[in-house]
Amino acid sequence: MTPSEYCQEKAAKSGSSFYYAFLFLPPDRRLAITALYAFCREVDDVVDECTDPSIARIKLAWWRTQVEAMYQDKAEHPVTQALTPWLAPFQITRERLLAIIDGMEMDLDQTRYLDWPALEKYCWHVAGVVGELSAGIFGVQSPATLNYASKLGIAFQLTNIIRDVGDDARRGRIYLPISDLQKFDVRAADILNSQYSEKFAALMAFEGTRARTLYRQAIEALPPQEQRAQRPGLMMAAIYYALLNEIEHENWQVLDQRISLTPLRKLWLAWKNFVGAGRSVVKQIRRTETRT
Repeated sequence: MTPSEYCQEKAAKSGSSFYYAFLFLPPDRRLAITALYAFCREVDDVVDECTDPSIARIKLAWWRTQVEAMYQDKAEHPVTQALTPWLAPFQITRERLLAIIDGMEMDLDQTRYLDWPALEKYCWHVAGVVGELSAGIFGVQSPATLNYASKLGIAFQLTNIIRDVGDDARRGRIYLPISDLQKFDVRAADILNSQYSEKFAALMAFEGTRARTLYRQAIEALPPQEQRAQRPGLMMAAIYYALLNEIEHENWQVLDQRISLTPLRKLWLAWKNFVGAGRSVVKQIRRTETRT
């Protein structure tokens, strides 16, 4: 198995919404984004699969050495070998790759976040910076596009947090800011014990509105002339935005189930926005925000 085949298998097995957007890219950009995604999966799996935090830290430290090795053309792991050829062409910087690892280490240090600025920082490390790197692979001409990509990545991560409230609670984690729980009088014990209430629904609606605001801010930051190049990100936005709508339609019942879209629906949303250069999701986000 070649390094690229290893990354392709890693991406395909994940079932992530990102995979559907990769399918429509030119070969070189598809290889680069798949390698980047595989890198993110590898370091994320360290935290998810290691029950001993000290071992997880050792493994993340090893991944830091692999990042450094890439920039010396001495990559050892299949993922870093696959990523190395694309570092210069797509401006994949050492600093951003290390920032992703920093985000994974944050999961080893804390299970709660005091307020939105603290959670937003975490979301940037694990998703916003990935958005910036991805935008570079898709093709960036304006600094404003990086702002768009960062906001969009944070919106994706917040959508994931909303979807995974129950799953995370069963692992002893509550990412929803403590200040938000206090604002809506929702106790951490209620979430840990999967107890629904009108207060919980109000809290989740508040987080959903915050996520939609991030989607709108991202769309507003994207220069119109770069919309076509950034189609893959907009395809992912269509999928994630549809997921957020689906969760709301289910009345935020996320404590005892994991709401998701079918693979066929994801593929349809990706294709629709590929053909339309992302115009469909851009109009939807703007229309929804106008109504609210």
